[in-house]
Amino acid sequence: MSLDRAVTLFAGFMVLLSLALTHWVHPAWVWLTVFVGFNLMQSSITGFCPAAILFRRLGVKPGAAFR
Repeated sequence: MSLDRAVTLFAGFMVLLSLALTHWVHPAWVWLTVFVGFNLMQSSITGFCPAAILFRRLGVKPGAAFR
């Protein structure tokens, strides 16, 4: 799995998790969704993505996103 796919998968998982937590635990969990969305927007503008740094340290190799 490439780094781009890992980051995209993680972001999608976090959005779905935060929506589930919002529905079943407490409405304030919606702020996690807001944080993930904000982080996606800022990383597309600045190129800085904490999740990508973490995945790189875990050994995920950069490569073509979709082959």
